[in-house]
Amino acid sequence: MAQSPLVMRIVSASFAAANRAGMIIRDIMRKGELGVVEKGINDLQTEADRSAQRCIVASLSKQFPKVDIIGEETLDANDKIPADWIVLGTDTEILAKPCPENLTNVKDEDVVIWVDPVDGTAEYTQGLLDHVTVLIGIAVNGKAVAGVIHQPFYNYKTANATLGRTIWGVIGIGTFGLDKVLPPAGKRIVTTTRSHSNKTVTDSVQAMSPDEVIPAGGCGHKALLVIAGVAHAYVFGSPGCKKWDTCAPEAVLHAMGGRLTDVHGNDIRYEATVKKQNAGGVIATMSDHDWYLSRVPQSVKDALPA
Repeated sequence: MAQSPLVMRIVSASFAAANRAGMIIRDIMRKGELGVVEKGINDLQTEADRSAQRCIVASLSKQFPKVDIIGEETLDANDKIPADWIVLGTDTEILAKPCPENLTNVKDEDVVIWVDPVDGTAEYTQGLLDHVTVLIGIAVNGKAVAGVIHQPFYNYKTANATLGRTIWGVIGIGTFGLDKVLPPAGKRIVTTTRSHSNKTVTDSVQAMSPDEVIPAGGCGHKALLVIAGVAHAYVFGSPGCKKWDTCAPEAVLHAMGGRLTDVHGNDIRYEATVKKQNAGGVIATMSDHDWYLSRVPQSVKDALPA
């Protein structure tokens, strides 16, 4: 039997690794020993961040040793990793999907995997668990082409419900793990940051003339609000988020028919050598993307590099 194309194997392995990381994140929360460290202003790291990244990076490195993997957390490469954290399994349903023709001959050196082990760390420490996601984005030749978004605490407010949900997408195949729902008609709902606001963020959001604004934590969570049809747009007119925040959400959103760019309308690049910060902010939509771009104030565009 012929081996599946590299991109599909990475997505399948990422799906399995994200699920295992979600179990680790829930276990650490259950024990209550979060091990919080301040990396900077409004920038926290917990034992869940560290352990989940070890799990994901070790699992993917074992299977794809020649592929660049970039994680948010700076960790000791000599750390011992428990054997049961290394997941070598795959998801057969993903491997059964036909690979898009433009991705069938991708080589290891063409790929960069961007990992945010716990997106929404502050919310994790505050008990806002529905804001927490695990993000694994796959870029080929600098473009986000596939992604996995795992919600470790999905359903956590529902008694006796199974915790966790994993959504994945590949551009050219589609997005799986949730049904496409259109946002409410006759109104405009915008989601934006709940903890990293400033004048350019506020000005950008107000310029959209929203009927409702949903403050939320985590880039993955805000993108999911758009993907799930809760919000019409995710607007962030500030250079706050990083490549590991946007790679997976961009690919999943795009695979479903949406779009994610900076406030100038530029695609975000994901080569291993790029600057990690998304200096031009983020606009994510399922439709009418150009309209949202046209509403961004010139003062915001002037403040953020193109």
